[in-house]
Amino acid sequence: MKYKIEYDHAIERWEDSLPLGNGKTGCLIWGKPSFLRFSLDQSAIWDTTPPKGISQPEFTYPNLVRLAREKNIEEIRSVFDAPYNAPVPTKLPVGKLFLKFRETEKMHAELRLADAQAEIRISDKQNRAVHIRSFVHAASDYGRIFVDLPSDEFGWELKNPDYGDSNDKDCCGEQGQSLSHGTQKDLHYPRAVHVQKEISDHHILEYFTQPVSEEFAYGVFVCIHSCNRSTELVYHIATSKNGNSWIEDAIQLAVDAAHEKYDQAVLRHAAWWEQYWSESSIDIPDKFMEKNWYLSNYFLACCSRSGNVPMALQGVWTADTLELPPWKGDYHNDLNVQMSYYSYLKANHMTQGIVLTEYLANDKIRAKARDFAEEFYESGGICLPAVMTIDAQPLGGWPMYSLSPTNQIWLCQSFVDVYRYSGSDSFLREKAYPYLRDTAMCILGILREDSNGNLILPISSSPEIHDDEITSFLIPNSNYDQSLLHYLFHWLICFAEKLQLEELEEWKSCYLKLKPLAVDQDDVLMLSGDERLRESHRHFSHAHAIHPLRLIEWDKEEDRKIITATIRNLEQLGTNQWVGFSFCWMAELYTIAEDGEKAAEQLRIFWKHFCGKNGFHLNGDQSDSGYSDFTYHPFTLEANMCSADALQEMLFFMKDGVMKLFPAVPDEWKKGIIKFDGFRGENGITVSAALEHGVVTRLEIDSPVQQKVKIQIWNQEGKKQWIERHLV
Repeated sequence: MKYKIEYDHAIERWEDSLPLGNGKTGCLIWGKPSFLRFSLDQSAIWDTTPPKGISQPEFTYPNLVRLAREKNIEEIRSVFDAPYNAPVPTKLPVGKLFLKFRETEKMHAELRLADAQAEIRISDKQNRAVHIRSFVHAASDYGRIFVDLPSDEFGWELKNPDYGDSNDKDCCGEQGQSLSHGTQKDLHYPRAVHVQKEISDHHILEYFTQPVSEEFAYGVFVCIHSCNRSTELVYHIATSKNGNSWIEDAIQLAVDAAHEKYDQAVLRHAAWWEQYWSESSIDIPDKFMEKNWYLSNYFLACCSRSGNVPMALQGVWTADTLELPPWKGDYHNDLNVQMSYYSYLKANHMTQGIVLTEYLANDKIRAKARDFAEEFYESGGICLPAVMTIDAQPLGGWPMYSLSPTNQIWLCQSFVDVYRYSGSDSFLREKAYPYLRDTAMCILGILREDSNGNLILPISSSPEIHDDEITSFLIPNSNYDQSLLHYLFHWLICFAEKLQLEELEEWKSCYLKLKPLAVDQDDVLMLSGDERLRESHRHFSHAHAIHPLRLIEWDKEEDRKIITATIRNLEQLGTNQWVGFSFCWMAELYTIAEDGEKAAEQLRIFWKHFCGKNGFHLNGDQSDSGYSDFTYHPFTLEANMCSADALQEMLFFMKDGVMKLFPAVPDEWKKGIIKFDGFRGENGITVSAALEHGVVTRLEIDSPVQQKVKIQIWNQEGKKQWIERHLV
């Protein structure tokens, strides 16, 4: 795999850094030739101090319902939004390693995606070069840096974040609504303890430990091994959650790792990445788009791995600034978490994505979801806050969305999709069905029947329509809420039938009490029964039934009218209030409409104008080209994964035993060769195919079970044709 991130100059901004990661530990390499920065991170390092106000008796769903009906927006903001304005809880930055070189002024830096290894060459006026190599080990819990200079010819410094002193005045009060809710100085902890000691003739140990609370501390541990001609630095990040001997264990790990030569250690690391890239691949005429698909899959492997925690907004790469992470680096379950896990199944990267359902089904998180359903919603079952910490505490925020119960149903989709793509009956029985059932228990405790016997919510919204104004409470049920309710009970019926459960009739009864989605006289999906989207907006929540839920099907004539009209309406409203993920979402809608030209156009706009030089999604229009009024640059990951998914959907789609090959590719691509290998479909099948000059010339399907599939292909006449196959 040939792609790389490459610079022939200093990397001036952290957003353009060379990103390394192994699903737990992250590193951003950037800076000037004389002063290289290795910004270190770990996904699970948080200050989880409960926000003020969350434990107050007024912080309940019944109270939110009452205030919404009274149109008391000021009290709603005071009780439910204000807690989010404090600096904590928040994802924490971890620390930095600086390498300092004398008299250097030139720099070439690259990161090879094939083996996730960074190489940097810096030189002086006489072109005398220093070679630096680095990786975060894919199969071990440490990172490594090689410098081809002895340690006395350059300098290094290990630095902890610049937190405020715990003896200073506590300043965790309201900071005002912004992307970042304070600076590192606003977090008041005991001073970090730094230790440096020589442990042998060739090994120096340096580390710091940073207390965060009485229960939690973390540290960065570096072992420096110096030879006559080179120096190696091994770093390991550990926390007190690793046990009472966590400091001693961390020291031992770093020292042991430093005794292995760089060239030996990198072999296992590179082998892991070779296996990862072998799981799926694409080859398309548009190499710019192809590269960005590989970049997105690289980010996925760096940020998400079974056995760790799911990626939050920035994964393993907390912004390297003095400010706290944008939006606290938290878990937003009203889009960001779900979108971050769109692509992994089709790309056949199960080990990376399954962490989300592992986390959601974990006993501790399930218990938090059960407690929140009982204490906040005064209901049974389970429900997670839509804006939450790593340990599932509510953070507050705009309550129309951060405390909307139906976002829990969107989380259910991750279980449905794992079952669809794996075909695992044990996963269905032990994980998927119980999760959906317990979610339904909470939702049914909130729903009420109207005078016509329809199930409705007491209040309803559509992320993030009308922001935090009182008008954001839409007439129940919004299409967003209604589509999720349809989705939940549809799949409960499917699962109960499959498992032959007595609850089947109950789920059928609930489904029959749901009103259809609201569609206006122009066949456009509405926000709710009395309101249509009238202005450009970043979140297409009203069109949720089209994507991602796919309750509305392109192959049904009546549905096709709705899809077409809803897309046209979005086109007419324009993109001035869109952010990066909006363009990826629009690409998804175009793939469903089998419009490859426009799907590709949306993805090119996203990757060219809404991403940094290294591929990071930066939300706003980085080129200020007029695609959006948003020109800021907070980094989040969800759009990178959504963009990869949209490109995959252009090449391959499968649902309910129906498979479409190259359903939405541009005409220009059809003049050349398009290939994909190893894409995953339903029931664990893997598919590889090629389209050459508009004709499907290769189709290979590996199925672990017997099943019958209906396949749409492009034939010799350049037309779509259906064939059937019995797979064994």
